[in-house]
Amino acid sequence: MGADIKALRSSIRSVDSMLHLTTAMGLVASSKIRRANEAMIKGREYAEAVRKMTAQLTACPECRKSPFMQKRDTERTRLIIIAGDRGLCGGYNSNVFRLAQEYAENAEIIPIGKRACDRYHGEFCQCEGYTCAQGRELSEKLCADFAKGEYDRLGIISSRYVSMMTQDAEIQWVLPLEKSPDAHESGILFEPDEIQVLKAAVSEYVFGVIMAAVRESFACEVAARRMAMDSAGKNARQMLDDLQLTYNRARQGAITQEITEIVAGSGG
Repeated sequence: MGADIKALRSSIRSVDSMLHLTTAMGLVASSKIRRANEAMIKGREYAEAVRKMTAQLTACPECRKSPFMQKRDTERTRLIIIAGDRGLCGGYNSNVFRLAQEYAENAEIIPIGKRACDRYHGEFCQCEGYTCAQGRELSEKLCADFAKGEYDRLGIISSRYVSMMTQDAEIQWVLPLEKSPDAHESGILFEPDEIQVLKAAVSEYVFGVIMAAVRESFACEVAARRMAMDSAGKNARQMLDDLQLTYNRARQGAITQEITEIVAGSGG
């Protein structure tokens, strides 16, 4: 009986320590949510602006001669895979990696986020704190390599923020550019010509899409971690209640046994 009580005390201390950890991690995630959501919204707005600009250009018949709008017979793929910097965020990372398995075979992987870099053996690169300078350097290289024919299509696998409780992994294809079914020639005059403007604009477009995906993925990560820590904290509190009840019963049983032994001894 004494050994059981000792083991229960150890379990209670362990679960209580875990409860403090999950509470602290939940608070850290909460403190980052507002800033992450603001960055996500700005990223979405910028990406939408460059998409509209690119849609006007791709609607021009002359732009269809651009190498950025040429579909190729081969499918040499480059994939940007964006995951989190840490774990303990529910199924956030595993959902991204599960989707990536469908496309990553024979593809060249460019990971963003510490967990993605660890999985795909990429150069260390964090999702939180990913800078515009890093995004611009990557977009310029990707556009230059595509124009030279070094690969045939570019995709981004990342997470889409639906709500605090829901984040979905998705893939979006970035290159080659396609004419939007809703796009129409606007009559805008481009100088020196449409192809040159598209060539200058496509790097900005790719940059905007990359940065929007990174910002949204980070917002998904902190939201997923907040929900995971809330759930873990709830489970820890329930475990503490159950362990405390079991401990109290064991302790009461030990006291009752001691009293019984004392009474039996005195009666003898």
